[in-house]
Amino acid sequence: QVRLVESGGGSVQSGGSLRLACAVSGDTVSSLYMGWFRQAPGKEREGVVSIYSDGSTNYADSVKGRFATSQDNVSNTLHLQMNSLKPEDTAMYYCAAAVWRPATGWGLHRYAYNYWGQGTQVTVSS
Repeated sequence: QVRLVESGGGSVQSGGSLRLACAVSGDTVSSLYMGWFRQAPGKEREGVVSIYSDGSTNYADSVKGRFATSQDNVSNTLHLQMNSLKPEDTAMYYCAAAVWRPATGWGLHRYAYNYWGQGTQVTVSS
């Protein structure tokens, strides 16, 4: 059973940075297909970035050039570095994992993942 635990959320001003972490247990971060998602109040959960076991990544247009995800195989942790944060980035951020490779084009779809963390809140003030 894969378990995911997010941390690192908080409150920052516009233009600031945060680094989220997703601690993985029950499997290795390098063998899983993983993603970061976020959900703002009253909105659908949306994909932020996917990262596959071959290291390939796919970013949502809204975060390209500002966010970067990386795997730490030593600590078995997935990270999300968020720079140049905007108020519209405010949301609960979730880490997700799948043991099977999502179908082509489905990497940023929530239904491609079957393991989820509890989320960590990110609030960006203007």
